[in-house]
Amino acid sequence: MPIFEYRCSGCAVEFELLVRAATVPSCPECDSQDLNKLLSAPSVRSGHALPMASDCPPPEAGPCRPGCCRL
Repeated sequence: MPIFEYRCSGCAVEFELLVRAATVPSCPECDSQDLNKLLSAPSVRSGHALPMASDCPPPEAGPCRPGCCRL
């Protein structure tokens, strides 16, 4: 069951909701069903570390630059 993010067209509140197959979502503030589904980044969990790209600086060098994969 995915969690979706919505913005209510009636009161502009943003919220997340666990949506089941037969669920018709409604705003928790005003109970409106006039909602816009928002685009959100998926959450991915892994038990493994991501490999560093060859052009990434070592961790002690500070923050990554654009194009680096180190999180």
